[in-house]
Amino acid sequence: MCRLFGLSSAPRRTHATFWLLDAPDSLSQQSHHDPDGTGLGYFAADGTPHVDKAPIAAYQDRAFAEEARQVEAATFVAHVRYASTGSLLDRNTHPFEQEGRLFAHNGVIEGLDQLDDHLGPDRSLVHGDTDSERFFALITRETRQNGGDLTAGIRHAARWIAEHLPVYALNLVLITPDQMWALRYPDTHELYVLQRPAGGQHGSRHLDHGGSQGRMRVHSADLIDHPAVVIASERMDDHPDWRLMEPGELLHAGPGLHTTHRVVLPEPPAHQLTLADLRPDAAASQKAA
Repeated sequence: MCRLFGLSSAPRRTHATFWLLDAPDSLSQQSHHDPDGTGLGYFAADGTPHVDKAPIAAYQDRAFAEEARQVEAATFVAHVRYASTGSLLDRNTHPFEQEGRLFAHNGVIEGLDQLDDHLGPDRSLVHGDTDSERFFALITRETRQNGGDLTAGIRHAARWIAEHLPVYALNLVLITPDQMWALRYPDTHELYVLQRPAGGQHGSRHLDHGGSQGRMRVHSADLIDHPAVVIASERMDDHPDWRLMEPGELLHAGPGLHTTHRVVLPEPPAHQLTLADLRPDAAASQKAA
């Protein structure tokens, strides 16, 4: 299953170190369980988006994914991909960038011809083959049509897909230089949020998150002194305040870490897919590790 991670310490910029593939698998295990892509997105001090990613597969060099990247930013999005739609190419690897925003998605959307027709000229925003980048293009278009309101853009885009297309999951993390959004929809995959005080649970700890499957690890000594909002596909430590987001819940962490959340999609998708409905490769990508 793809892994999502988002972090905001805005407006403060935070030094963080990311390992996106840290599991010491044997060579025999690698061929069955290695991800199909890893990526990290963040913004420079002047707001320029940066994406560091590669389509890592079992038969390729794991050095890129295992190497620790040390970066400074106020917001981050990281993704470990298990391919469901689109070949193993850089253009199909998350995160994606559109109009100065960065986005990663976990799930499956079908009916892509219908989605392409609905996008119309905005299909030009899509440079790869994935359902995820098309979903992002629809968010970008709906945001533009709602006067730059990203919360409305995500809500309208997700609602249109939920009403018109076969959906397995639409979990996402989207960031700008000083804001972060996360959506969990429907209840297919988990997505957790932690509003972390400075120093964490005990008030004196750096952030050091490691997923239970060993696919992602994040370290930040700066967060001894600064609060943060963290989004992840699983609880990544023993902090008691991790909260499972509700199905249909859209969360926004704004500048100053002011956080709002509400259920914007209370109904299940009109065409809810199950694992049995998916192609074998898509179904394998959505199963828990």
